[in-house]
Amino acid sequence: MDFPRVGSNIEVQSYKHNGNLHRVWEETIILKGTSHEVIGGNDRILVQESDGRQWRTREPAICFFTSKHWFNVIGMIRNDGIYYYCNLGTPFTYDEEALKYIDYDLDIKVFPDMTYKLLDEDEFTLHKKQMNYPDEVEIILRRTVDELVSWISQQKGPFEPGFIEYWYERFLQYR
Repeated sequence: MDFPRVGSNIEVQSYKHNGNLHRVWEETIILKGTSHEVIGGNDRILVQESDGRQWRTREPAICFFTSKHWFNVIGMIRNDGIYYYCNLGTPFTYDEEALKYIDYDLDIKVFPDMTYKLLDEDEFTLHKKQMNYPDEVEIILRRTVDELVSWISQQKGPFEPGFIEYWYERFLQYR
């Protein structure tokens, strides 16, 4: 697998299990790009939904993607602290078109005090039936929820104190 070059501007695409495009983030500047990990930054970028709706993100964000885990993490920098949005989905792939992953509905929102909330279980249940998610996918995702909760409580990876701030400072060099 290729990986994006530091300083390059890429598109991020999420898909659903049935292969349909779900959401596109127009631009993310690569701050670190290896075959195992991609860290990017963006600020007030255009997001295109599969139904044609468009919206802009409201704040600067640092995005953490891994090729080894079934999640990605977006650290959103707000006036009252860093909020994290964790998407449960396949490890990323990258080609010349975009960084891509399959979104499996479940999300975890983490607040600045490191409390968290599991979101969209109803959407997961609905899509599991509609798109025939294999049982193995549900097992992986439930394990991934536990793994993410462990990372949050241990303040590991993107949840480590100073992680988002460090990469945000690097992002500012490219603006």
